Amino acid sequence: MEERNHSSVTNFILLGFTTDPKLQLLLFVVFTLAYITTLVSNITLIAVVRRSSQLHTPMYFFIGNLAFLDLWYSSIYTPKIQVNSVSEDKSISFAGCAAQFFVSGGLASTECYLLAVMAYDRYAAVSNPLRYAAAMSKKQCMGLVAASYLSGFANSTLITSRTFALSFCDSNVIDDFFCDLPPLVKLSCDMTDSYQAILYFILTLNVILPSALILMSYASILAAILKMPSVKGQRKTFSTCAAHLTTVTLYYGSILFIYARPSSTYVLGRDKVVSVFYTVMIPMLNPFIYSLRNQQVKEALKRLLKRQTAS
Repeated sequence: MEERNHSSVTNFILLGFTTDPKLQLLLFVVFTLAYITTLVSNITLIAVVRRSSQLHTPMYFFIGNLAFLDLWYSSIYTPKIQVNSVSEDKSISFAGCAAQFFVSGGLASTECYLLAVMAYDRYAAVSNPLRYAAAMSKKQCMGLVAASYLSGFANSTLITSRTFALSFCDSNVIDDFFCDLPPLVKLSCDMTDSYQAILYFILTLNVILPSALILMSYASILAAILKMPSVKGQRKTFSTCAAHLTTVTLYYGSILFIYARPSSTYVLGRDKVVSVFYTVMIPMLNPFIYSLRNQQVKEALKRLLKRQTAS
């Protein structure tokens, strides 16, 4: 029997979450509200950081870039989920699937690197405050962000080119709401040792190494905090790191749960819920994590709103 390879696949079918019309309508409403909240909150945070001179520091520069990244990250997934929730046509072209896989993978990888950069920024600020301005100059900050994007999309180029060269011989039905690695691997019939090696290589570059850098940064930060003579100073320093630690825990926890397991352990129905968490919920929650606990951001937002209402 002739094997059906990737060249014969012209489109994929995204099953989404449910075929129940009432639940589909409910999901459409929920994801629409989540997307609107994500757009408004991230755009607001970007505007506050850009228009408030008090926030023109490396830490808020990275927070603004994280909000920009989350803005596009959510936009890769949520509109397609909305369309699939109310449309009978749940197909996505082979090229469209590859494009979504590439962009989403690039943005996800970039966020892994950016979160590591943000941990290094906190380490530089806490461990050696006298040299902080020189170590995290504007040029240095822009270079670190650019390197995060370049590394993220370089890795995505590699994994996308190899994934969509696989043979999809069993089915073109993806039991998920977007073109993700686990369901695509499930459809493949020619997994090779070289492809598995690439997956481990990408996982190491995107998750393991950034995680190690974050852990080392916070180990140094903790050591510096414990040396502070003032309890008030310790609490203030830790509070500046708490928001980032929360984001890192949520994001890396869900990423590791999905991608750092053998493919034989994938349970797509359960994993879809976790995927929603890091593709939709975290981009929506991040602006609140970084603003509700941050007095400087709240005060800057109040000043911005006052200027807007006065004009």
